[in-house]
Amino acid sequence: MEFDLLCFGEAMVELTRMGSGDYKAGYGGDTSNCAIAAARQGARTGYITAVGDDAFGRELRELWQGEGVATDFVRVDSAAPTGLYIITPSPAGRDFAYYRAGSAASRYTASDLPREALRRTRIVQLSGISQAIGPGPCAAGMALIAAAREAGCEVAYDTNLRLKLWDLETARETMHAAMAGCTVALPSIDDSRVLTGLEDADSIVDAYLAMGPRIVALKMGEAGAMIATANERILVPPHPVVPVDATGAGDTFDGAFLAQLSVGADPVAAGRYAAVAAALTTTGYGAVAPIPTAEQVQGHLS
Repeated sequence: MEFDLLCFGEAMVELTRMGSGDYKAGYGGDTSNCAIAAARQGARTGYITAVGDDAFGRELRELWQGEGVATDFVRVDSAAPTGLYIITPSPAGRDFAYYRAGSAASRYTASDLPREALRRTRIVQLSGISQAIGPGPCAAGMALIAAAREAGCEVAYDTNLRLKLWDLETARETMHAAMAGCTVALPSIDDSRVLTGLEDADSIVDAYLAMGPRIVALKMGEAGAMIATANERILVPPHPVVPVDATGAGDTFDGAFLAQLSVGADPVAAGRYAAVAAALTTTGYGAVAPIPTAEQVQGHLS
C-alpha cells in the first residue's frame, strides 16, 4: 500500500469532563488525531505506535480501522497497558492530566520502526510528545526522521510542548535537533515562545526556517496561522466559529494541512484549508468526534 501520511506517536484513552460534571469517553493523542484528520480529508494514512494487549488497545485499533487509518504498524505489547488522559476543557483552552507512565507506546524503540514502508510514503509526521514519553520513543523519533529523509519522504514536526513530560532544556535540545532534519515545521506560537525565547511571529518563523524546514506553518489560535517559505509569508485568518472545546484543533490543522500538501496543494492554500478544518473541530467536544470531513471543510470554504 502507498501512504500519503504516516504518523508516529502515542494514542490513549480520553476522558473529557463535560459541563455537567460527567465524563465522556473517547480516544486521543496528538499524532493519532492528525492521522484521523488526514484520513477524513481523503488521505491514505497509517499509524506507527504500540498499544497494550487490553480492551483499550483493541478499541483503538478498531477506531483507526473504522477511520481508514492503516494499523499495519501498530505493535501490540502484552507486557504494558494502553495510556489514559483526562481533559478539563473551556473555550479558552484545556487542562490535561496524564496516566501514561510505562505505557506500551513509551516502550517503543527504533528497532520497531517500519523502515521499508517509508519507501512507499509521501509524508511522515511526529511531535514533541512522540519523543517525550520515553528514551526509546525519543531515539525512535530521531531514527524515523533520518530514515524518512533517506527514503525521500517529507517530514513534518509539531512541537506540542508538554513540560509535565520532560524538562525545558531537554525538550528544546531534542526538538531543535529534530527540526533540523525536517522539511515541514508545525509549531504553535505558545510553544515557540518558550522554546526559542522569541515573541513575535515573524522572528519565530525566521528561526524555524533557519533550522532547516522548507515550510513553516505557525499556529496562532485565535490570531490564525502564518504560513511561510523562503519566498513568501502569508497570515491566514481564523475561520469564524463559536468554540466550545479547543482540544485537538492543532492536531486537526496538522492532518488537514499535510493531507493537502500530499496531493500537491501549495502551502498557503493548504494553510487556508487547514484553518477551516481546525476551527470546525472546536465546535464539538473531544479530540476525535468533531474532526470534520473533506465535504464539511469544502462547504465552509465555498
